[in-house]
Amino acid sequence: MTALLVALCQANAMQPSLMENLDRGVVAVRTGKKSVYVSWRLLGTEPRETAFNVYRITSSGAPVKINSEPIVQGTIFTDTKADFSKQNIYVVRAIGADSNELPAGDTLSDKKRKTVLNTLSANCPALPYLSIPLRIPKGGTAPDGIAYTYEACEASVGDLDGDGEYEIVLKWKPTNWKDNAHTGYSGNTYLDAYKINGQFLWRIDLGKNIRSGSHYTQFMVYDLDGDGIAEIACKTADGTVDGVGKVIGDADADYRTITGKPMGKILDGPEYLTIFNGRTGAAMATVDYVPARGKISDWGDDYGNRVDRFLACIAYLDGQRPSLVMCRGYYARSVLAAWDWRNGKLTQRWVFDSADGTLGNDKYAGQGAHSLSVGDVDGDGCDEITYGACAIDHDGKGLYSTGLGHGDALHMSVMDPTREGQQIFMVHEKKKAYGNAGIEFRDARTGKLIFGYTDKEWDDIGRGVAGDIDPRYKGYEVWAPVGNIYSCKGENVSKTKLKQLSFLAWWDGDLLRELLDKVTISKWNWKLEKIETLLTDPECESGNGTKATPVLSADIFGDWREEVIFKTKDNHELRIYTTTIPTKHRFHTLMHDRQYREAIAWQNVGYNQPPHPSFYLGEGMTPPAQPNIVTTLKEPQTATDTR
Repeated sequence: MTALLVALCQANAMQPSLMENLDRGVVAVRTGKKSVYVSWRLLGTEPRETAFNVYRITSSGAPVKINSEPIVQGTIFTDTKADFSKQNIYVVRAIGADSNELPAGDTLSDKKRKTVLNTLSANCPALPYLSIPLRIPKGGTAPDGIAYTYEACEASVGDLDGDGEYEIVLKWKPTNWKDNAHTGYSGNTYLDAYKINGQFLWRIDLGKNIRSGSHYTQFMVYDLDGDGIAEIACKTADGTVDGVGKVIGDADADYRTITGKPMGKILDGPEYLTIFNGRTGAAMATVDYVPARGKISDWGDDYGNRVDRFLACIAYLDGQRPSLVMCRGYYARSVLAAWDWRNGKLTQRWVFDSADGTLGNDKYAGQGAHSLSVGDVDGDGCDEITYGACAIDHDGKGLYSTGLGHGDALHMSVMDPTREGQQIFMVHEKKKAYGNAGIEFRDARTGKLIFGYTDKEWDDIGRGVAGDIDPRYKGYEVWAPVGNIYSCKGENVSKTKLKQLSFLAWWDGDLLRELLDKVTISKWNWKLEKIETLLTDPECESGNGTKATPVLSADIFGDWREEVIFKTKDNHELRIYTTTIPTKHRFHTLMHDRQYREAIAWQNVGYNQPPHPSFYLGEGMTPPAQPNIVTTLKEPQTATDTR
């Protein structure tokens, strides 16, 4: 079986990856009395030099081309002659290789997708966000008598209906949600689906036998079978209710512990993995979750804390098509189980278990983190899974283990463009394990330490961020709550202690990345060595407690720069912010970079981490290669979602 997997990966390594068939992603924002900022996607299937025309359509007239020359720099345009006494619609048309303009909505790879139309009029406010109204679940009272309500938590995106536009899958958590280390009951966890226009699609109720907290429900939203419709995958249990009202398993079962130290925890009863239909939320397949709990103490304690630490991701394990990887444990025993969803069937590809007796696997115990990363680190065309301080190869075998132990933050990309391959920045928790590398920068393929820092006062470092924020040093800078800001060579950039320790976003017009913390996007002024605010919304709030993360940060529409989703304090709406700052730079949509797209899928996992692409994106970069992707496969696919 292993030899077959290796052969399949080698055969597919140079084959294009199957990615989403996205539309143009046109977005228009009013920026003045007569001005509108328009941006759109350059698709990964299009040449970088593709030219575009932009048309304005008013309610009383025919389309009017508003650019004097074909647009070849950036994928943006500012209309300075909009008439807001009328409705304004913007359409972007690509110019083909024969210099002829393609019809509205067409792309060089797909002649059937419609253009997203954005309407602007006098009633449209000049705000750089799109509002999505939410349906807040009804609160309740737990068995311990504590009342709870609901808060919007984190989200993911996927094309749930095949129209080329992303929909949002939002997780709701009750106000009595619990960390695994704590006893007590929680309310149910819900998953909702919304279209960008605010239309509510469906709700999944995970039920009383799925405890609510950061480590219990890692939900994957991705087109797993290539039929153009994203599926949703997550751990379920008896009493889970799908999007069409069907109950999974025994509707009356209640496995919550009612007495003792683990009160409210769920340490008994069956555990499932379910694939849900993106259009309807209906459960399409349910199997036993792998691995099962087994002996509770094997996972690191005897009171049900570490047994329920879950991670998940999407990985192209054969180099061409996505697989689902569901995981359990990282403080002691660690298990990863890879699945394929093909032609309406869920089949297991492989299982990696640090405690199954395989020679060398025991070195991978206790090396996991509160997050993971996915990407091709060894250049074979297939994805590896960076599982904290270790990595698992595409075939389910261990690639390396550093032995530095558990940590809370993890970043992976080409951070030092002068080195071969990708690098990893990670912070660690226990000095006994990490020694001289509490702040660690390593080679992503081999795990070899490039540089590390520690101090006698350090122990659990807790946070760490990596991004190119300073043009004086080529490559990424890295920082944590302790130590300095360091370059990718380990040089001291600044002794300033940055308080922005959560997320990042490409927001303004240059190639440096901005800081995203709580509900504020800011920029590191490297000349003055201070932080300057670019955007903030006092009506919104971040999630996940002290982690202070957004609902989601991703290249959802518009050009290559990232949108940020915040939730309002009253949980009545999501606000999708998009930049209106002009840029001269042009890249394919980041969502057609396989590694970046996978990072959006795993962003909701554990302690949310920001996404990074497979190439160096920063000051002094060279243009990345054309994405090696397709949006359909030649062989016929059996549809598993009813259209």
